[in-house]
Amino acid sequence: MKMLLPWELLILLSLKECLANTRHGPVFTQEPSDSIFPMSTDDKQVFINCKAKGNPPPRYWKVDGRDINTDSDLNYSLVEGNLLISNPHVINHGGVYQCIATNTFGTVVSREAKVQFALQNFSSKTRNTVSVREGQAVVLLCGPPPRYGIKYSWVFNGQRSFLRQDARRFISQKTGNLYIAKVEASDAGNYTCAVRNMMTNSTVFSSPTPVVVRRDVMGEYEPKIEVQFPDTLHVSKGSSVKLECFALGPVPSISWRRADGNPLPGKIKINHSSGVLEIPYFRPEDAGVYECVAENSRGRNVARGQLIFHAEHLQWVQTLKDAHMAIDANLQWECKAIGKPMPTYRWLKNGQERIHLEAGRLTIPKISLSDSGMYQCVAENEHGSVYASAELKVVG
Repeated sequence: MKMLLPWELLILLSLKECLANTRHGPVFTQEPSDSIFPMSTDDKQVFINCKAKGNPPPRYWKVDGRDINTDSDLNYSLVEGNLLISNPHVINHGGVYQCIATNTFGTVVSREAKVQFALQNFSSKTRNTVSVREGQAVVLLCGPPPRYGIKYSWVFNGQRSFLRQDARRFISQKTGNLYIAKVEASDAGNYTCAVRNMMTNSTVFSSPTPVVVRRDVMGEYEPKIEVQFPDTLHVSKGSSVKLECFALGPVPSISWRRADGNPLPGKIKINHSSGVLEIPYFRPEDAGVYECVAENSRGRNVARGQLIFHAEHLQWVQTLKDAHMAIDANLQWECKAIGKPMPTYRWLKNGQERIHLEAGRLTIPKISLSDSGMYQCVAENEHGSVYASAELKVVG
């Protein structure tokens, strides 16, 4: 192996230093993602990741479209470009965050990230007494605080165990409300909604709701479906979907079926009260119209909704590459993404909307020095968005 002469070594070191100090626009190496933070007395800080490289170094952040001033707002500070929120408040600091990286060569924006907080305490306000006739149906409202990633239960008369669900009683995991199809005299008492944070395993309790059962008896009537799933629901590949259905009235039976007459998937799970149908590992063959049938001695009712298979999250099949071009040259950039529904496209120059585009194609005829900067192609549909970025350098 040939030994380098001293002057050759100096040239090599100079080249390496030159390459290391090449001036370029900002490029993200880490972007923020949707986050749910548990809120407890010990939670004093929230950390949102975002990193970018560039020469000169870039600077950052926005929330709900507004610039964050880390000098004037003491709750916010930067730690190597990452955002630190001190003493976060569930209302003031929840929102959509976006990392902004900018230097003398241009600006790029990160994907948007939703920041939510898992749980607060209930209001301590006393709840009104609910008066109901024997044989009548009743819905008790949970009225939970802002919540994400939680499970609902109810406590009856302060008992240690949670209220059991059956054909007559149902707890929605969408709203937290307790539904009793047909009230009996033994249902009189105090009901407390319990909300458990699945991240921290902590539980908060509502004020009790007193229920008084009157002696006059309610007549029988056909089932009324009070809890039902959406008319249309997009389900992504491999995810688990839960459909809720519960009816009020003289205790109805709940059954499930597919509208096209095909059998239900063999992998489905139906809970003990039949009020929840779960389809794990969703696949294209699971898509279709599902029906919930509620039936009692007085009649029947049907609720239905369509499950639509959502094949993939948005993915790039063609992105952008940096371009170094001479004045008066013609620039044409194109980006392509796949996903269902088909994505729409928009272009940004230095973080701002750029017009003069056609679908995923950006054309700039006879470029000038003012066209230099950072460009981004954004592909988006109702399920999300993806960003691709590149730098345009125009040389005289």
